Amino acid sequence: MANEYSKALVFRQVQASQPVMSKASELAKEIEQQIRVGDLTAGDRLPAVRELAESRNLAPNTVASVYRTLADRGLVRGAGRKGTFVAGAPPIRRPVSDHVSAGLQDLATGNPDSRLLPDLTASLSMVGSHSAMYGAPQILPELSDWFVQWFENDEIPIGGIGLASGSLDGIERILAARTRPGDKVGVEDPGYASIFDLLRAARLQPVPLQIDSEGITPESLLDATSVGLDALIVTPRAHNPTGAAFTKQRAEELTAIVERHPSMLVIEDDHAAHVAGVDYFSVVSEATARWAVVRSAAKSLGPDLRVAGLVGDVTTIDRVMGRQALGAGWVSHILQRVVVGLVSAPEIDSMFSDVADQYQTRRQALTASLSEFGIEATGRSGLNVWVPVDDEATVVAGMQRHGYAIRAGARYRIVSEPGVRITTASSHPETLTAVAETLAGVLSAGGQTRSG
Repeated sequence: MANEYSKALVFRQVQASQPVMSKASELAKEIEQQIRVGDLTAGDRLPAVRELAESRNLAPNTVASVYRTLADRGLVRGAGRKGTFVAGAPPIRRPVSDHVSAGLQDLATGNPDSRLLPDLTASLSMVGSHSAMYGAPQILPELSDWFVQWFENDEIPIGGIGLASGSLDGIERILAARTRPGDKVGVEDPGYASIFDLLRAARLQPVPLQIDSEGITPESLLDATSVGLDALIVTPRAHNPTGAAFTKQRAEELTAIVERHPSMLVIEDDHAAHVAGVDYFSVVSEATARWAVVRSAAKSLGPDLRVAGLVGDVTTIDRVMGRQALGAGWVSHILQRVVVGLVSAPEIDSMFSDVADQYQTRRQALTASLSEFGIEATGRSGLNVWVPVDDEATVVAGMQRHGYAIRAGARYRIVSEPGVRITTASSHPETLTAVAETLAGVLSAGGQTRSG
């Protein structure tokens, strides 16, 4: 504690010797700079509001507003009477255990159906007897060609192309290349919990955006951009946890808003592309200066194949790949060769189509059955269905008593209303019809609101 107080005293002395500032924004910028260059570090206590106000000849309310702004941006934290302290990067939350107790049917973990994933045997035999050596290219040419063709088929412009160890790794690297602590990032709410964690760990400020079955609502995005967004992360289809997906009209409406903010970083997380079950529509246009699209092999080829293709504007991708070269270096060429072997199989496109159809049949079995009971649910694409409820814990516990494990929605929400996520990917349609009946009984027994 002594070091913290001595640093704070030095800070007060430095501040007192500088010219009086009249604007809160200038004071906020100066404190942020002290944090950024390391003059103030995590845990250091800032001067008391009245002390700093007197040293700068400012009103205490002005200094208090500066501290609130810095707290909103995740740069400082208030501790009541103890004072205001420089915040560290928040601890990385350990993922909630996805273990499902014995005897429960797993409708919770969000995995693809392992029975619908391709057999790796033939592809593994193509790996060869030697691994890549230092100096090898970051992306195998044949894998790069496949990704380029895949993106071009959906009319996605190819500025630069890169590779990451899965979608989240790609998104994290893109954010690191193009944002700074305190930046505001629009995210879907409900949305993917790991995205929220990534933002908070990077001291970025998540801005929740309302969604419906067609993705982010234009009104929500318009409101957020009117007050300022530095970046936007969207899931064009197979949204986790709701299954939302852009329609052509919704994508066009969102694109019109995005085009008014050409410097805003736009990241599209198309993590389940081949098996999403609906067409791809993008919000990226020629007016978008900073952008990237991420596509993963995890949902279609298997979660352990940590390979995701990235395309985007040249500067963004160059920064991502340059930073990767300094750290991990490259995504394992063994994994790359396995993916190449799988996607080179002549039957792969028909396999993807068949899997997407099966996932669609399963989602629709649940949503249609729920509708018959008057229960609202969303699940246009992907592996999951979202059901709004009044009390998540009661519903989860009730379903467990009947032998089903589902996921409470709390981990996926910022300010949105409660709900539960039900993974439909690995269940037979008849089973999901029974799940709907059970859920209706649980909701009725608990006196929970049902709408539809």
